[in-house]
Amino acid sequence: MSDKDKPVEILLAEDNPGDVMLAKKALEQGKLANNLHVTTDGVDALSFLRQEGEYADAPRPDLILLDLNMPRKDGQDVLKELKDDDDLCRIPVVVLTSSESEEDIAKSYELNANAYLTKPVNFDGFIEIVNRLENFWFKVVKLPEE
Repeated sequence: MSDKDKPVEILLAEDNPGDVMLAKKALEQGKLANNLHVTTDGVDALSFLRQEGEYADAPRPDLILLDLNMPRKDGQDVLKELKDDDDLCRIPVVVLTSSESEEDIAKSYELNANAYLTKPVNFDGFIEIVNRLENFWFKVVKLPEE
């Protein structure tokens, strides 16, 4: 199987089960083969990325979808640690959150988020956003190799 045929590895760091379900369904309906991995708090997200503990065999994600409001370690703390890590800093991070706060938007970009999206409130909106994300990050953008 060539690299082009390999499924895209996506890490979704999200603590809301309803939003996880929406994202899974939206990604299933997308045109891109993908493997979705879910962590429900910031500590587990960083463990997944660093391949620690139960995540020792976790794949390196091609894209991270990061909620800001998570238990144990919030998304902005995760983003800061991720972007400060020389091994992980090049993984694209899309903040996908319910917050429309200008402060959250500005802070996320200061911490080097690659994009900031407000979660759609309905399934059709989620599908549209996921399709656009897939198209942009995996068909339009040229990303560096690991």
